Amino acid sequence: MAMIKKPVNGMKDILPAEMAVRMYVTELIRKTYAEFGFSSIETPAVEHIENLLSKQGGENEKLIFKILKRGQKLDLTHPTTEEAVTDSGLRYDLTVPLSRYYANHANELPSPFKALQIGSVWRADRPQRGRYRQFTQCDIDILGDASYIAEIELILATTTVLGRLDFHNFTIRINDRKILKDMAKKAGFAEPDYEKVFIILDKMDKIGLDGVREELLASYPAETVDAYLAQFDDTQDPAALMEGSPLPEIIRTVEAVKTADFRIQFDPTLVRGMSYYTGPIFEIAMDEYGGSVGGGGRYDEMIGKFTGQQTPAVGFSIGFERIIMLLLERGFTVPDAERKVAFLIEKKMPAEKLVEVFSEARKERENGSAVAISVMKKNKKFQKDQLAAEGYTEIREFFAR
Repeated sequence: MAMIKKPVNGMKDILPAEMAVRMYVTELIRKTYAEFGFSSIETPAVEHIENLLSKQGGENEKLIFKILKRGQKLDLTHPTTEEAVTDSGLRYDLTVPLSRYYANHANELPSPFKALQIGSVWRADRPQRGRYRQFTQCDIDILGDASYIAEIELILATTTVLGRLDFHNFTIRINDRKILKDMAKKAGFAEPDYEKVFIILDKMDKIGLDGVREELLASYPAETVDAYLAQFDDTQDPAALMEGSPLPEIIRTVEAVKTADFRIQFDPTLVRGMSYYTGPIFEIAMDEYGGSVGGGGRYDEMIGKFTGQQTPAVGFSIGFERIIMLLLERGFTVPDAERKVAFLIEKKMPAEKLVEVFSEARKERENGSAVAISVMKKNKKFQKDQLAAEGYTEIREFFAR
């Protein structure tokens, strides 16, 4: 069987130039979030299948890469269901693993606990621009704080990162799951139908109001649908819709102290796909991408499913892959990169000359430079051009004589 050199569909190899940008952005994120008091943690890439299928992840639960049982536990002679032969899977996000992590270690952690987690996740999704089957997520979460101070901190920390990456004029859309439920109840929808209604409403930016109405009318009476959609009319007073929620205070505070160039605005059509959200939800919209580049919200009920005790929790995730893609498309280069020097040496170099070359390289490295030593090639011009493309600003040649 021939070996295949291309990566699996929906996954990507990362070349050095992109890797340098990814490493810079990751370090900037860690540094910025540390300034806001977040601590780095790590959870396994593999999670219990029961946790992944706990009806917390919405549509993502249909996209899990499941892992077969191993050894004597795996019986393929009479498999009846997929669940019978699987016991774990690759995580589809970082929130479910974080909730298990906190439930397992709460007695060892401060309260509230401010967590930062950066890692790969996997979804068997349809690959498209800015979307892969393996991709990096970057989450900050505050566990154990029921006040809206947590939401303010998350929004300010996330937007500070984007500002430091020179993103401008983006929008933080914000809503509250309680407002969504109140609007559905007021229109006359039955509570068991809320999630289905919200999934359709979430398509508003793609299919428009008429498209949402058409899909709702396929399952619900016209009177209920019209009463529901009338609440999203532009003439409706946003303040009246937000009454009794923490959103006005969150918006007012963020606007007053923000450092980045962005807008924060109430959007009653914002849903977010995860069914585990229980309160305020938010999303980052960027015109240059044409969609969301991050989001999050409050999920006060998830940790309680592990412990039996409710624990307030709220998180915000940057769309790391999309941010990297936008930076690369605008020709972003890592600022203040270390000085890179290339030493080209003749193929047959006496031992004493090699000692001189490596000693010189050591001195350069001690002074903070990166040094690459390579044997000269016949096409030296092409070799130098390649080195220059890799960021080597100085090239020295060393000869045997």
